[in-house]
Amino acid sequence: MTPTSTALPPPATGAHAAAGSSRPTIDLGDLRDRLLGHPIYRLVDSPARLRRFMEHHVFAVWDFQSLLVALRRALTGSTIPWLPTPDREARRLVNEIVLDEESDALPDGTHASHFELYLEAMERTGADTGPIERLIARLRGGEPLSPALDRAGAPAAAAAFVRRSFAIIDSGSPHRIVAAFTYGREDVIPEMFRPLVATLAQADPASWDRLRFYLERHIEADDEKHGPMCRRIVVALCGADERKWAEASATARDSLAARIDLWDAIAAEFTRGV
Repeated sequence: MTPTSTALPPPATGAHAAAGSSRPTIDLGDLRDRLLGHPIYRLVDSPARLRRFMEHHVFAVWDFQSLLVALRRALTGSTIPWLPTPDREARRLVNEIVLDEESDALPDGTHASHFELYLEAMERTGADTGPIERLIARLRGGEPLSPALDRAGAPAAAAAFVRRSFAIIDSGSPHRIVAAFTYGREDVIPEMFRPLVATLAQADPASWDRLRFYLERHIEADDEKHGPMCRRIVVALCGADERKWAEASATARDSLAARIDLWDAIAAEFTRGV
């Protein structure tokens, strides 16, 4: 596949300045193409497999919210006493994303985070929510993340994915966090989820309507709003600093590789007969 790299504006072509341009860019190698061409999307071909997919994927939905909180802390005034942060535009953009992700409008006029929406979708389809609910309960009780993941019974591959996400969060580096959030999540989610929406369109609407709504909301928000917003924040944070662009590129690639590893693990389960 042709290597892909992304930045906005304009589209990126490498980790360093492109020919005729003074701006460095994000270099994703071929990882975005590999993720979008992964066999998992054709392997999710039955209700049982879709439920198992959700039992893994819910952990990525949950830690997405943690990446968002880390991004908000880095870019907005979140201390007491409050102090203005230097980038006014970034504050506005991240607060718009938080509004959509933490309290999106539902068809019945109520509001919920996308994680809560996904959990409701799992309940409607009969997927096992026990491990993610036990993780939330253990974290509420003050247990550290790593042992909580193990004791909650998270799938091993999902737990490994979460740990890689939190390694980026724990770095405390705003340009690395926004790179993971942008290129490992918002930029790729619309194309990644479209095949699953097509599959659900042929399924029992009474069982899968909530999941389909979740996926369509993510496609709409990330494609039209969040992706472009986040790429603008990457440009603002990295500026003309080639070291930051290189670190952001490496983090973006690691985030995509972590997702590929998760998809590989689920696909391996399916090929063993799930």
